[in-house]
Amino acid sequence: MLTFENHNSGLYHDKFPVCWKVTNFTTQGPYSIKSTYQSQLTFMKPQVDHGSDTIVNASTYKLVNNKTTLTKDNRGVYHFSDVTKGEVGYLQAVNGSPLVEDMEIGRFHKPNSDQGPIPILYFKSISNSAFVKAQFVPILCTYITEQYQEMQIIRAEVDADLARLGPSTTWILTHDKATGKYTTTKGH
Repeated sequence: MLTFENHNSGLYHDKFPVCWKVTNFTTQGPYSIKSTYQSQLTFMKPQVDHGSDTIVNASTYKLVNNKTTLTKDNRGVYHFSDVTKGEVGYLQAVNGSPLVEDMEIGRFHKPNSDQGPIPILYFKSISNSAFVKAQFVPILCTYITEQYQEMQIIRAEVDADLARLGPSTTWILTHDKATGKYTTTKGH
């Protein structure tokens, strides 16, 4: 599983990383994954399937390098305002809609793509007139786990972080079916 995180305060309390990419390993032999992403961040108004805790899509989004406001018009349609100047080094979104809303930070899948943004950090239950303020520099984290699917909200810290691996590392992954436990040993 690949996800973007930034271990700042409130993680797994009022903000949650979102599973970006999942891949399966073959039973033996070498395996690799390749992905390209753009670092342009965006605020998004998510639609969440609460049964699976998965983000279905974004109803609206706004490229942002500073501050924006989420509103809901009289037809029930969400909008983000034009970006305004906010505190330097922070992304900020104000909930200007009349109700408590969820928001998220996302990034674009591929440079110059027509595909919408991919969620990477989910903010739950932002009160009316409250705001999300994040000093967010996405850090790509890798995990070995079977617990998550793409676009699923990660509610708790995941074991088995592989972020400290070198650019070319060989590991042998074994699975004990009796215990369900995965073990990695460094290969040659």
